[in-house]
Amino acid sequence: MTHDLDTALRGISGILVTPYDDAGDIAPDKLESIIDRALRAGVHMPVVNGNTGEFYALTTDEACSMAREVAAMIDGRAPLLAGIGRGIRDACRLAEESAKAGAAALMIHQPPDPFVSPRGIVEYVRQVRDASGGLPVMLYLRNDGIGTDGIKALCDLDGVKGVKWATPNPLKLAAARAACADDIVWVCGLAEVWAPPLYAVGARGFTSGLINVWPERSVAIHAALDAGNYDEANRLIETMRPFEDIRAEEMNGTNVTGVKAALQALGQDCGGTRAPSAWPLTDAQAQTMRAFLTDNGLL
Repeated sequence: MTHDLDTALRGISGILVTPYDDAGDIAPDKLESIIDRALRAGVHMPVVNGNTGEFYALTTDEACSMAREVAAMIDGRAPLLAGIGRGIRDACRLAEESAKAGAAALMIHQPPDPFVSPRGIVEYVRQVRDASGGLPVMLYLRNDGIGTDGIKALCDLDGVKGVKWATPNPLKLAAARAACADDIVWVCGLAEVWAPPLYAVGARGFTSGLINVWPERSVAIHAALDAGNYDEANRLIETMRPFEDIRAEEMNGTNVTGVKAALQALGQDCGGTRAPSAWPLTDAQAQTMRAFLTDNGLL
């Protein structure tokens, strides 16, 4: 099946969790029902090896396995966006394996190395792109400190299709959009709650961890934003805000914890999270999560 990548990038990038078994090893098969429900609901682009997938807690071998297994489960029903990162040699290996698995595009994590230069990031992205055989690239920007010129240099690279903007700075997003080519797709990388303000300055689509639990709500929010109905979008967002509030606690250390705890409550146990993520939820957090699931008819 042929998919329009630009349309998918402007849609919902559904960041899949990485399931574990009782021994703490990856258990990709547990994702099958989650993926099926998300695609039935209309999620545009599943993402493997994103931050909600605990990318930095996985070994490179595990990340390669997740790319292969998720691609097989999707089986061409939607384009797969594959997260890529770590040291340059691991990143290139993962890019090559993701391309072989059938990924439609790469989401390149911004390198967390303490010694990163803007021109060094350009070279990093170039090498990763080449290792994949030239797959399209979505940059994942969590720190806009490289400045507008640095962002433009990245977007000027051949093959860069867009930017997942994951910093709460709409005005810097607006400046970056103005500096870069018109065909770059700018996506809200801060999930549903940040989508309206980033839409207002030109972002389209958003990343979502909620799709693991309640994909229908994510799709409804996207439809409202796409129609320019901000009142409806904000109304829908309010009903899922407790979910995101829990994920933002403890310095965002409960980000994945909240998603996996919700899945457990719904009978879709994907295991806990690996340190340094928090596990499990505190009693107060668990009560809030249960109330969220109950109030919205999910439990």
